[in-house]
Order: sequence, then structure tokens, then C-alpha cells
Amino acid sequence: MRPEILNPLFGETQSLKGVGKALAKPLEKLRLTRIKDLLYHKPSYWMHRKHVDELDEVDVGETIVIEVTPVDYRTGGPRSPLRVHATDKRGNYISLTFFGRNPGWPKKLLPLGEPKVISGKLERYGDELQMVHPDQILEPGQESAIALVEPIYPLAEGLGNVRMKQLVEQALLQVPDLPEWIEPSQLAAKDWKNWKHEIQALHRMEREANSDRLAYDEIFANQLAFMLVRANNRAKKGMPIKGNGRLRDQLQLPFELTNAQKRCIAEIEGDLAQTAPMLRLLQGDVGSGKTLVALMALLSTVEAGFQGAFLAPTEILARQHFESLQKILAGLPVNIAILTGRDKGKTREATLMGLMDGSIHILVGTHAIFQEHVNYKNLAVAVIDEQHKFGVSQRLLLTQKADRTPHLLAMTATPIPRTLTLSQFGEMDVSRIDELPPGRQAIDTSVISAGRLPDVVEGLARHIGSGGQAYWVCPLIDESEKSDLAAAEDRAAALKTRFGDQIGLVHGRMKGPEKDLVMERFQRNEIKVLVATTVIEVGVDVPNASLMIIEAADRFGLAQLHQLRGRVGRGSVKSNCLLIRGDTLSETARARLSLMRETNDGFRIAEEDLRLRGAGELLGTRQSGDAGFRVATPTQVSEFIGAATDDARLLLDRDGGLASERGQAARIALYLFERDWGVSLLRSG
Repeated sequence: MRPEILNPLFGETQSLKGVGKALAKPLEKLRLTRIKDLLYHKPSYWMHRKHVDELDEVDVGETIVIEVTPVDYRTGGPRSPLRVHATDKRGNYISLTFFGRNPGWPKKLLPLGEPKVISGKLERYGDELQMVHPDQILEPGQESAIALVEPIYPLAEGLGNVRMKQLVEQALLQVPDLPEWIEPSQLAAKDWKNWKHEIQALHRMEREANSDRLAYDEIFANQLAFMLVRANNRAKKGMPIKGNGRLRDQLQLPFELTNAQKRCIAEIEGDLAQTAPMLRLLQGDVGSGKTLVALMALLSTVEAGFQGAFLAPTEILARQHFESLQKILAGLPVNIAILTGRDKGKTREATLMGLMDGSIHILVGTHAIFQEHVNYKNLAVAVIDEQHKFGVSQRLLLTQKADRTPHLLAMTATPIPRTLTLSQFGEMDVSRIDELPPGRQAIDTSVISAGRLPDVVEGLARHIGSGGQAYWVCPLIDESEKSDLAAAEDRAAALKTRFGDQIGLVHGRMKGPEKDLVMERFQRNEIKVLVATTVIEVGVDVPNASLMIIEAADRFGLAQLHQLRGRVGRGSVKSNCLLIRGDTLSETARARLSLMRETNDGFRIAEEDLRLRGAGELLGTRQSGDAGFRVATPTQVSEFIGAATDDARLLLDRDGGLASERGQAARIALYLFERDWGVSLLRSG
């Protein structure tokens, strides 16, 4: 239960004075729905104002506060701005310019002959000084009401900075005095003040360093929650699993396992043999053979007389895994089934009965396999593919589907920098497949300008003519799925004028059966080019698809480019990836594309992604339900993760855990940063 002292911070922003339906929409768009969200809404920058008595060229570019007297109104045509000509006390002229507004409004604020105090950025326009849309217009003598240093916040349409400041000030009035959760020596070494002081300082003074304490708090709460999960897991009784090899020895693989695969299998087998349930993350680049490693764990489970489950985030991926596992297990006495939300009637009933009586050994599926009415006879191992799409709360939920907590193996094909692995999967042990199977060819990557699009289409024609297939991924124009879909539809239509029915289109708004039909036709080589939006998984394994074209590649992050590129290179034919770029590139985009040309190493790409993207959302690994960090930037995570982890460990191992005085304060931090899934595991919570 949330500590009572935090209740005011979790109150809705709509409870604040002056917040109605009109303001609620922009606040919601900014994810500012609670008081605490406003408190952590950090200013983008601080505006410095300068009081001056007269206009001077030396102040061009500065934000000034000055008293002027309007002397004339001038406007051109109906679309021209209104210019209010004014003079300072010494007769120097300035043009106050207003765009796109009813001219009556500035005339009312600036009547001719009446002195006013204005604030705004002084600029030069031709031979005259100007100020576009003064940010404040007051009566003489009210200069003190204009702050010389003012926080400027990220805003949304319908919410201005003045109103945002007022809302933040209201929120600050509700800030309680919270007990200290940071270890005293750490607090002294950093010279940080208490939480209340720092949260106020974030909005009331210009001192960038004060956000470090607030970022550290969030990282500390995150690491503490993970440690509580680990401690709770180790205290549970699982089912020790030790297979006899009878099924694995019958596998007839057309290739030798890599040393990295063998190492990871040994680590997993060691975990399965323990009474404490396994919590392990298996990282591997695209094509590194993670699924086979997971299958070995599932076969050990079946050999020991238990059941295993394999969870995929989408129906397409679930069916792909089911089909590939069926092929590998052909001829073995292993009953594998699939269950998704689309399975109905007698087929579904038969699957549910098979799970209950134990005749189904391995179940593959989507979230449907862990719904309340799906019961297993003796589930012992759960495998989760594309782990980054599931939050910590969902991971914990999966472990509650058996009488004794099942072992959990999570997999991700998105290589994650070590710092972020610690901060996002801190409750899990980590195995890495850091080499690709022998014979897998590197994918040649080229960058070409959008101006050469006709050449790309001609190259695509040659590729299709030689029997190949290709993906063509369209860009996300903005946050609207509609515009993303429009880009894909336009590209598909343009390609169909040249290639006809050889073009297929998949996007996020298609219904499951419709989407599956297109993907199946692509797998059967009836469709030669699959045009896709960025909002869907294009992860169907099509070995004959050896060309990936990514349009507007400069708009994509490194990890996304790498994941898309990994959809080809799955067969014996040499594969290529073509990155189509815009005419103008930022330095960051140029560096991303250059690295994609240079390397196929996903782990190197992940580390570079962290360096290049800075405070942006990283690697597509933001967790569903348990979104990563709201306050801490990746740079701050890298800087403080070690100290915060040590601090959390000291609390649990030396300072009495959550039952101690500092522990009670840390419990408040867990709830403040919504990491209370860690607390809920403890009976004392």
C-alpha cells in the first residue's frame, strides 16, 4: 500500500486550480496527469532577461526588459504582420511585430501614447530593431513581476509557458518533507541536498547539477526493486530439472553449435538444476541461434517429465517459432502445440485439455498461453522471446502459472549495452551469444541518396528477375500511424505500377488473418516484394529474401536499422541492405549510417547507439508497462548505475533492509518511482 505521505503527489493535475477539460488534453499529451509528473517536468532551458533603460545595438540577441511608448501602427496586406512602432525614453525606435493574430489584440495591449514595460528578444530586421511577440507587456512600475531568470518548459499546443509555470508552482506547494534514502556518505560526497530542496531547485533556480540527485533517486529505486525481486526469487522453491539427454541426443542438426551457444546452454542447465527458479536473460544478435539454445532448455524440461512454454509478443512470431520448432523436432516423441487469441472452438479445447493432462509437452503462443483459464499439469520452464516488449510486472506474472515457480528464460535479439542491461534487467542473470554460426555471411550495406530512387527500383527489378525477394520498409513520418501507413500505401502503389501483383503490403492496422495471408504468400514466394510500415514485426524467416531496402534510413535509430537489416541474410545467397537517405543529414545521422556500412556487429552498434542518442529513448527497449526511466537520462544512468547498485546492496546487506529507518525511507522511494512491484514481493510490504 502506498505510504500516505505520497498521496498528494499522486493526485490528478485536474485537481489543480484552473485546470479544466481544455488544459487536460495538452497535459495528457505531455504525460503530466499527476502532481508528481509536474514536479519532474524539467525545464528545457532557463531564459535570462536583462533590464535596460534604452535600446542599444549591443543587446541584439539578448532578452531585454524595457519601457517603451507606442507611437504608430503599421500593417500591409491581410497576411502581413501588425507592426507597433514604439520609442524608448530617449526616442530610439523599435518595431514590435505580431504575426497571425487579430490586430485588435495588440492594439488593445499597446495603446498609442501610453508607456508600457515589455519583455522579449531584441533582434535586427533590416535597418531597424524589432521584437517579435513580446512575452510580457505590463504597466510601468511592474518591472519586478518579470523574472530575470525564468524556466522554459517543454510545452504542447494549448498550454503556454506562463500557465505551465503556474501549474508547477501549485504542485510545488504540495511537496512533502520525505525522509532520506541515500546512504549518508554518498550524499556527503556529492554534496546533494534533501529531496524536497532539490525538487524545488529544479524549478526555482538555474543549477543544472541539481537534476543529478533526482536522477540518482530514480536509478537507486530501480536497482533496489530488482534486488528485492532477486532475493525473493532465490527464497522460492522451484523444480530442479536435470534431463537425461534422451531427446537432445536424437536431434539431427545440420550444423555444429557455436562455442557461445554451448557456453550459454551450460549456464542455463546449471540454473535449471537448482531449487531456486532461474531468472536469466539470453542476449544474442540477429541470427546467432538463440531459439536453439532455448529449445535445449525446453527439451531438458521434457526429459525430466515437465512442461515448457514459449511466449512470443506477436502472433506472426509465435507461428514462426512453432513451425521452426516443429521442423527441428520432427520424428521425436515431443508433442508441441500452439495457442493464440485466434484459436477457437474444438481446437482450442483440445489444446487446453492436452495442457491439463500433460500430453502437450511444449506450448508456443502469445499472451494467450498465460491467461487465467489456461492451466498446466506441471509447467516448469517459461521462455519469453523479444523480452524487451514485456515489463517487469509481466515477467513476474508469468512465474505465477504453476504450483511451484517455473524457471524463466528471457531472450532478446536487440543487443543491449551492459549499463542498460543492468538498469533494465537487473533482477536477471545474463548470458550472451556473442558469435554467429559458421557460414553465415555478413550483409553488405550501402547508402544511397533519395534522388537515385529510380536506380533503386531498377536494381530491385534485376533482383526479382533473378529469383530473389525483398523487403521495402517505409519511414515513420511523424507520430501518427496514419501518415506512416500512407507512406507505405503510396510506395506499394508506386511499385505496383511497375511490378503488379508481385508487391505485397503489411501494416499495423491490418487484421491478423489478413496480415498472415500476405506473410504466407511472401513465404511461398508468391509475393516478391513485401512493403511494410515500421509499426509491425517483419520477422518472418524467409531465406529467399536477400534484399532489404529501408527508405528514409536517416530517420531511424541504429538498433532499429540493425534489426531490420537482420531480416535478410538467412539463406545461402549473399544478402544486401540498401539505406536510402535524405538530401540533408545531421552529424548524428551521418555517423549512424556510416557505422551501419562499417559493421554487422550488433553489440558494437548497441554501444555506439548509447553514445550517439544520448538522452533519447534507447534501442527500442522501453519496457511495456514498466517504462524505463522518466527522470534519468542514459548519460546519468551510465554515471550513477554503479553507485546506486552498491547503495541498494548496502541497504539490504548491511543497513537492515526495508525494516530499518533508511529502509522505510527507501520504501517511500520505491512507491514514488512506481517500482513498488519490488515491495509487493515482501510480506512486510
